Amino acid sequence: MAIRVTECKKGMVVRFENDLYQITRYDHLTPGNLRAIHHVYLKNLKNGRQKEVRMKTSDTLDIVYLDSREAQYLFKDSLGYTFMDNETFEQFVLSAEVVGESMQYITDNSNATVVFCDGEALTVQLPPIVTLEVKETEDAVRGDTVSAVQKPATMSTGLVVKVPAHIKVGELLKISTETGEFMGRA
Repeated sequence: MAIRVTECKKGMVVRFENDLYQITRYDHLTPGNLRAIHHVYLKNLKNGRQKEVRMKTSDTLDIVYLDSREAQYLFKDSLGYTFMDNETFEQFVLSAEVVGESMQYITDNSNATVVFCDGEALTVQLPPIVTLEVKETEDAVRGDTVSAVQKPATMSTGLVVKVPAHIKVGELLKISTETGEFMGRA
């Protein structure tokens, strides 16, 4: 189904030049007395590359509808990250370029939502908040707990987050997947 450029929104998935892209940003410019210009920022869902496209108001984009399924993350090998569909038990591999930094929020044997298009796995959708265990952090120095001092903490997935001084190794923390910030204890 084709939509006009003026109807596109951030987050939509479109087919452009025979590839699937997600719209990451959309700007509508009207420079003075000239015709409107539409800047559409696209991210390729197969290789993760970004692209900026300049379009006219009359141009159209083909919108793509996606299928989401719950899957369990199993392991990482030379091919990429292996997931298993929770309903059909089918295994599939997502490359590191496609998954990107979202694997820093997914632990072994945890569930995630995987997005499919035409039977092919495209990307992973994360929940807004995940719970991770602190694997490494410095001990609090006496007197630092009075002020809002923060220290780096390495989580079980390798993600480094700034946390309050009172957090210790082994604690479970809630981390925002959108900002990567500490949200509180779990």
